[in-house]
Amino acid sequence: MLQVQQIREHKGDFIARLDKRCIDATAMLEEVIAIDDSRKQTQQLLDEVLAESNGLAKSIGQLFKEGKRDEAEQMKVKTAELKVKSAELKETLGNLENDLTEKLYHIPNVPNPSVPKGKSEDDNEIIRTVGEAVDHSATAKPHWEIANDFDLIDFERGVKISGAGFPVYKGKGAKLQRALINFFIDEATEAGYD
Repeated sequence: MLQVQQIREHKGDFIARLDKRCIDATAMLEEVIAIDDSRKQTQQLLDEVLAESNGLAKSIGQLFKEGKRDEAEQMKVKTAELKVKSAELKETLGNLENDLTEKLYHIPNVPNPSVPKGKSEDDNEIIRTVGEAVDHSATAKPHWEIANDFDLIDFERGVKISGAGFPVYKGKGAKLQRALINFFIDEATEAGYD
């Protein structure tokens, strides 16, 4: 998900890069910036109201100590009004934050600048081909059939133990899974990850 600050700093670049995916993102990005501006203004108003409310609370305590009860009561009325206003601002702020998050979720990630423009995989540029593609369409089997043929995975037992989507790996399937896990941990460690 793109960040608002990134959108502000790189809006033109993001528009151009999303255009490579045939997406006109201008309105989406401008709407995000407008919502964020409203969010910032609402946050500033809320901060001011809360600061004023806190200042009045201190003043009310001081007025009561000095015996100025009538003035303190007038300030209490003002404090009550500020509490209502702050509650309204908090609700507005929450709505703006939710709206902003929702808008950000709908903006696609931008492609790398080197990606060619296109709508589908047919528009992709082939940079190099290694080996010859083999057509297995006549003999191809889905992975669950291959796993069953070689007795690598027990899907039924996995369902009984943990529920749907949790297979039990067995024999060479368990060894293969463990080897793949170790391989990727070694690769990540070699790349500098902890």
